[in-house]
Amino acid sequence: MKRTLLLLPLIVATVFGQPLTPDSTLREVTVYLDRAVLTRTATVDLRQTGIVEIAFEKLPAQLVEGSLQASGQGEAAATLLDVSTRATYLEAAANPRVNALEQQLRDLAHQERTLADRATLLNQQRDYVLRIQTATTQPPKEGTPITSLEVWTRMLAFSEEQLAKFAAEQRTLDAEREELKARRDALERELSDLRSASGRSYQTAVVRLDVASPGTLELTVRYAVFGASWTPTYDVRARSTERTVEIGYAGLVRQSTGEDWSQVALTLSTARPSLGGAAPELSPWIVQQRPTEADAVILSGFGAESTRDRTPRALAAAPAARQEKLSRPVAVATARVESQATSATFRIAAPATIPADNAQHKVPVSKISLQADSTYQSTPKLLPAAFLTARVTNSSEFPLLAGRAQVFLDDMFVASTDFRSVMPGEKFDLALGADDGVSVKRKLNNRFVEDTGLVSRGRRVTYDITLTVQNNKSVPVKLTLQDQLPVSRHEKIVVKTLAPSERELKPDADGVLKWQLDLKPGEKRELPLKFSVEHPNDLPVSGLE
Repeated sequence: MKRTLLLLPLIVATVFGQPLTPDSTLREVTVYLDRAVLTRTATVDLRQTGIVEIAFEKLPAQLVEGSLQASGQGEAAATLLDVSTRATYLEAAANPRVNALEQQLRDLAHQERTLADRATLLNQQRDYVLRIQTATTQPPKEGTPITSLEVWTRMLAFSEEQLAKFAAEQRTLDAEREELKARRDALERELSDLRSASGRSYQTAVVRLDVASPGTLELTVRYAVFGASWTPTYDVRARSTERTVEIGYAGLVRQSTGEDWSQVALTLSTARPSLGGAAPELSPWIVQQRPTEADAVILSGFGAESTRDRTPRALAAAPAARQEKLSRPVAVATARVESQATSATFRIAAPATIPADNAQHKVPVSKISLQADSTYQSTPKLLPAAFLTARVTNSSEFPLLAGRAQVFLDDMFVASTDFRSVMPGEKFDLALGADDGVSVKRKLNNRFVEDTGLVSRGRRVTYDITLTVQNNKSVPVKLTLQDQLPVSRHEKIVVKTLAPSERELKPDADGVLKWQLDLKPGEKRELPLKFSVEHPNDLPVSGLE
């Protein structure tokens, strides 16, 4: 018969004997946007009655003490008295690798001294040769025989030969010293890492039980740790001939908590415990007379109340994650989503391994297919290309959080874009990049400048433009085509639209024209755009192309 432990209020009691230290297993991890909650279990065989302590050793140093919880069940009849933590510092034990590194560094130091001695001797020999060379080339003193040209030539050749040899040896010496320095730096870094272990600490969770009858017991501790986070990422794939968009939903998990997560049941949560449980409260906004300099001196002696961090320290442990057993094989592992009042959690289908290397590790959440209404947009004046935009409804149960998306069109990578948060049932636009299946061209046929008026001389500039679009696809497409007219900011500058007429297409306040086109497969259209700008000759005008 299994019994469940009762969690009683904290009781301070004397510890009898040494605590039991069973091997524990990290089974479940729930990752939030700024921390994680870990679930660790251990099976203990309780053979005595009375007060017993169970120690879960080498837990991360970043453990949030207020988040620690314990529970258990099994054959033994026991009452959980309390659970607490204590910091344990690693002792600097004798390490053969440390000894070997220290000996290697001593050997390198001896080699460096040998090279330094060689460098000193080399400099002395070079100075000696230079002194001989200087003495040989000095003018002879009165009464001293003049050195023959043959002797000078031999001395110069000797000096040149010796100096060249010294230079070659110096280069070799410099290379050897550089190599020794690199080896020494590498050994010192490794030795520093090993020695720093003596200053590291970890947490030990101690569970105190009052055992009424012996038996086996499975204990579970849950605790929050900092140094873990996750962000969403997406692979968006669209087909230009289909009305669906496939979104590969994944989480980028990173952690540097000090312990590796190996084959754990992983859950990703959108909750933000760092914000606290309630909305912040406003403090009174005081407006008063500014104190004089004398008042400030008097007040400074009394000190001021410091602002305290009101961020809650404790984090309630998340529900234990369960590994779901799939009833049938699936092509893509899909997380089970659970929506709470203020957040959502994704229970990853397969066990995950996330080492404590602070590197990003991609965890698949789901692959969803959404219906999309595709339209094309083009502004050929700026870029002669048609860009596909999908109007998508999130008909899945997954909230799509803000994150980075890689967009593929017909299996070709087209762009990276930022996703905004989209809740289930919400609509959003998805930019899918340029599609060469719809061609767009803009041609300036003519720019005609002419004088106007007989008495009041003026100038008229007429633009004749043709916009050409063609649907080269096998399916009909919708295209929004944009161009513009100049906008006058002076009463004497007059802009007239010649084609299309305002009955056909009216520009907005910024002069933007939008054609809404339905193009059949293979259809080609030519759209005229013609307008003129008139102004007096004596009025300087800017902005005309």
